Amino acid sequence: MHTPFTGELLGTLVLILLGDGVVAGVLLNHSKAQNSGWIVITAGWAFAVMAGVFTSAATGSPDAHLNPAVTLGFAIVSGDYSKLAVYIPAQLIGAFLGATLVWLQYLPHWSKTPDQGLKLAIFCTGPAIRNAPANLISEIIGTVVLLFVIAAIFSKPVMGAGIPSTLGPYMVGILVWAIGLSLGGTTGYAINPARDLGPRIAHAVLPVAGKGGSDWGYSWIPVAGPLAGAVVAGLLIKAFI
Repeated sequence: MHTPFTGELLGTLVLILLGDGVVAGVLLNHSKAQNSGWIVITAGWAFAVMAGVFTSAATGSPDAHLNPAVTLGFAIVSGDYSKLAVYIPAQLIGAFLGATLVWLQYLPHWSKTPDQGLKLAIFCTGPAIRNAPANLISEIIGTVVLLFVIAAIFSKPVMGAGIPSTLGPYMVGILVWAIGLSLGGTTGYAINPARDLGPRIAHAVLPVAGKGGSDWGYSWIPVAGPLAGAVVAGLLIKAFI
């Protein structure tokens, strides 16, 4: 059971369960966390990343990527693309299952929330201002920052300075928090194709009470943007780190 596929699946499941879960808590009617705001959402996602990384490492994937963009970016750095075929399907399945558990967790609340847009926002991202080129650029920049700083955190100059590698998941969680606070206001900072696509599929197929459409017209941006950012980041990491 302890395989890289299992680790990536379970780690991504925990990531989405806690990440989409905090959004559900903030947005759904009659939730005790309703209207607690953007700081709570960004903090929840940061802690979700940390928990997902620990889960992934403990169940078979020491890389704990949880994100196709991370897998692609570091494949470019290493020149080894063999992990893509294992990690990316596991990440997508885990994201779908995590979103399904969020639906079950908040089951009575969906029918009490008439706003279809809020229900969709729990599963996947959307732009504050719909402008495809600008939205794509936002996702690219956020993903480049994610991968480049992760590489910096685990680089020899940083880890060699006496920082224990066991602090890595905490530092990555803080990084995701920083990205959400500083860069997330434009598109909701998907920065992870599986994080957006898996739950968007879940929204489309689950019997979510009173749901609307899944906004497939926008769905390519939180997939293409992070993947493009991964390519840019991979090349920058090779050049500088």
